[in-house]
Amino acid sequence: MALTKAKKAVQIDHLAHELAGSTSAIVGTFAKLTVSQDYELRKVVRGAGGRYRVLKNKLAARASQGTKVEQALQGLKGVSSVAYTSGDPVALAKALSTWMQDNAEFTFKLGIVDGHVITVEEVKQLATMPSKEAIFAKLLFLINAPAQRLVTVMNAAGRDLAVVVNQAVEQGKFAAPAPIASQPAEAAPAAKADETIENSQTAAAATEAPVEGPPVETAPLAAAAPAVASAVETAPVAAAVAEAAPAVDTVTEAGAESQAEAAATEKPVED
Repeated sequence: MALTKAKKAVQIDHLAHELAGSTSAIVGTFAKLTVSQDYELRKVVRGAGGRYRVLKNKLAARASQGTKVEQALQGLKGVSSVAYTSGDPVALAKALSTWMQDNAEFTFKLGIVDGHVITVEEVKQLATMPSKEAIFAKLLFLINAPAQRLVTVMNAAGRDLAVVVNQAVEQGKFAAPAPIASQPAEAAPAAKADETIENSQTAAAATEAPVEGPPVETAPLAAAAPAVASAVETAPVAAAVAEAAPAVDTVTEAGAESQAEAAATEKPVED
């Protein structure tokens, strides 16, 4: 049954509205698809975030005018269908490629991604690429990797320091020093005093500078040495004599007085 112009206009407007927000599309053809296969194909496309529609070539050419997928829907021949999406084109290509492995009745004609028409081979290559989410995840990992490594290094430094300190504590390296023996402590002042005396003697010997001038005559001193020695030896004797002199004088005076008294008491001798 032929479509009236009114129905064609409605279909064109409806398809144009759906294609207006699409950024990618994959055009295919099929032969002898069953109803169950067609239903399964639509389900697979919806799962990839797209929509699937069987096209009338002239209506598709008119509906796609002014859209991003216009170039892919112009000049189509034969049986055509299109799967389009505003999301990830890789996910759509993967879903179709996977479904085609079990349904050889469906094949690719061409595709379009962000306004760029791609061939059948390029559509197949698109299906082997990682998805947009996987690419973003890998990109995010590469961006965060330096920061993660820096944090790891910083944490490792603190962790290693804590381990070293813990081992030092376990080995007793931070324990208080052992008390010093009393005997060496008592000997320390004596040794210090000896060292002080030795240092003072050394300083005195160093400060005694030789007297410059004519040589001192030592001969007179040598000649006077016996006299000096004799005077030194006789000095104690002279001091003892000087101390005993008053006592001798007293004894002498006492003897003289006794003799005078005796003479006075003696009777005169008669001739």
